[in-house]
Amino acid sequence: MAVLQRAAAGSILAEASIFSDRYHCGGVATAAAKTAVIPVTSVKERLRVDIDFSHQWTLHLARELHASRKRAEIMSLKTVKARLEAWISWNGGFPSKGMWKQIAEEIGVSPEALYREIARRRS
Repeated sequence: MAVLQRAAAGSILAEASIFSDRYHCGGVATAAAKTAVIPVTSVKERLRVDIDFSHQWTLHLARELHASRKRAEIMSLKTVKARLEAWISWNGGFPSKGMWKQIAEEIGVSPEALYREIARRRS
């Protein structure tokens, strides 16, 4: 399993489905979530006629692409130490203890391996 997006309040899900005849992806809500379904035809029409909406949509897609590339770069690193260092560098600081399991999933290591690396850093 690979984490391709970590959605939060206000996130847009399955953006790539707008221009696909068929699109499938899976998602897991780790907390209570509320979602809305917006018809693809409505989004396409808005992109066609509303320049500000089109601009905001482009900015959103660029940010999502940047985040995906960052995750891919982290996943290409060989060691837990290197992956954690990259995560810390890109996220502006050490993850809080309540996020460690989530960070382990995000950087593609077992929670236990991440905990060991964090323990090494603390000693």
